Amino acid sequence: MKSRSPLVNRIAIVVCAVVMTSLVSMATTLAVSKSIEGNATAINLAGALRMGAFRLLSHAASPEDDRVGEDKFQELASRYELSLKDTHITRAIPATDDHPLAKQYRAITTYWEKNLRPGLANHPKGAPINPEMLAATESYVASVNQLVSMLERRTEARIGLMHLIQIISLAFSILIIVALFVDLRNRVLKPLRKLVSIARAVGEQDFSQKANMKGSDELAQLGSAFDQMSSELALTYYELEERARSKTEELEKSHAALQLLHSASRSLFANHDLCSGAVPMLQELEQLLGIGPIRLYLHDKESAEPVQTVTTATTERPFYCRDHHCNACLVTHEVFDDLPLEENDGRRLLLPIRTPGTLLGTLEVWYPADEELSDTARHLLETLSDQLATAIFLERQITEEQQLTLAEERTVIARELHDSLAQSLSYLKMQVARLRRLNIEGDQKSAHDAILDELSTGLNSAYRQLRELLATFRLKLDTPDLATALRKTIAEFSTRLGKAVGLNYNLPPQALSPNEEIHTLQIVREGLANAVKHADATEVAVDVLFESPQVKVNIRDNGKGLPEGGQPVNHYGLIIMQDRARTLGGKISVQNRDNGGVEVILTFIPKSRHLIPSETSSS
Repeated sequence: MKSRSPLVNRIAIVVCAVVMTSLVSMATTLAVSKSIEGNATAINLAGALRMGAFRLLSHAASPEDDRVGEDKFQELASRYELSLKDTHITRAIPATDDHPLAKQYRAITTYWEKNLRPGLANHPKGAPINPEMLAATESYVASVNQLVSMLERRTEARIGLMHLIQIISLAFSILIIVALFVDLRNRVLKPLRKLVSIARAVGEQDFSQKANMKGSDELAQLGSAFDQMSSELALTYYELEERARSKTEELEKSHAALQLLHSASRSLFANHDLCSGAVPMLQELEQLLGIGPIRLYLHDKESAEPVQTVTTATTERPFYCRDHHCNACLVTHEVFDDLPLEENDGRRLLLPIRTPGTLLGTLEVWYPADEELSDTARHLLETLSDQLATAIFLERQITEEQQLTLAEERTVIARELHDSLAQSLSYLKMQVARLRRLNIEGDQKSAHDAILDELSTGLNSAYRQLRELLATFRLKLDTPDLATALRKTIAEFSTRLGKAVGLNYNLPPQALSPNEEIHTLQIVREGLANAVKHADATEVAVDVLFESPQVKVNIRDNGKGLPEGGQPVNHYGLIIMQDRARTLGGKISVQNRDNGGVEVILTFIPKSRHLIPSETSSS
């Protein structure tokens, strides 16, 4: 069993002390009263001994008959001796031999037995009392008086001792009670008042007061518990205040971020340029949430890896940048080195950009590793990814609809060209063939033949251009992107040349609009057609490269080159390519190479950038 606590022990000690004091007082009082029990009777009997002695002396001197007087005396003496040895007197005498009272009593009894009684018994009857006998009797009476006095003093001393013990017990009890009250005041009342004061202060949200009680009793333990509770309450209150403040700041950030997302959603849906529409909004979101940089990667079926389309911080201009006057995402090396990237103790959060059943890309969010991303920030970023997915998906749908609309228009144009212009050209070619069969003779024959040759050449050139145009329209219908159309075109002309035509292509996916794609493809086909038909080339190569911010197309061969005039007779392909280049807002140059052959160089800056199409997810 556990021992009782110190406070209970102190109270128990005080109670025991009071009880012990009372018991001791009662026991000593009982003992003293017991010790003086019968002393009054003994004193009375001892006082009577004095009178008895004088009576015996008087009887000894009385003139009575000898026999009667002697018997009477012996009876009186025996009775006197019984009184002298009465139990009340003997109990009052201490048992120890060396006690003065015992010595006095023995002296009296001895004097009685050896001197006074024999003297009185031998005194002649009727004879007057001699001085010796009177002196002996008075001496005996004096001894008895001394015994009575000693008994009285001893009794009074015992009574005084009893009074002293009672006074001491009373004083000791009073001291114990006073000590108890002082102890209770110092160790109970004051600590309780202090604890009550601390409790009131805690109720008023003041956690600075401390009990600082020393000791091991219950109140000291309670004071320590109060101090610990006050400290923990202060910490809890501080944590609650911090949490409330952080929640308030988080809600304010969330509100600002939601307003930002709301305004940004309209710009995302209204602006076809994802970079210019998303980067300012993402940078503001980074400042609100304390994150960054943020990068957007989109999937493309022509690329095995996701293609980066947006970043909020980079030291070099991204390859996909279309506006070289815009420096929104460019930062210095010092700023970039402080960003929480992988090499700078950063953590990455990847959020899918998806619509139901379709994975469009990934949103990469970097944030400091020592700061956890809050649930609110995660929800906001998830909302952002959903908005980006919706914007990208809608833009993709719009782009596909534009491509389909353009393809349908080109189909109609191709059908009309085939049904009208192609038939008209075929009719004209048949008419020229009929004119040749007329065999017109005479002075005008040479002029007539020259006109027919020129007509035939022009019709053949126009018919070839029409076939190229129709082929381009039909090719675009079958292949929805420039890369695939170029590969099919390269395969077609490789077959016609009899040797492989080289292709180097690195345009970002969907970097060009449908109109820009068709013009670029037509220029490439025209250049390849010239190389195959007119250059007698054995090696042909095509480069379609993106050199930010412009697109560069290079078609070169190792053929015989251009004539001195630069334009073959009755050939209008170069003029058509120049018209297309002007339509693209770019420049085209056609020139002979130093080591032989012709080089066609087209450069232009795309007018708009469209979102990268998605890749259907397997899930």
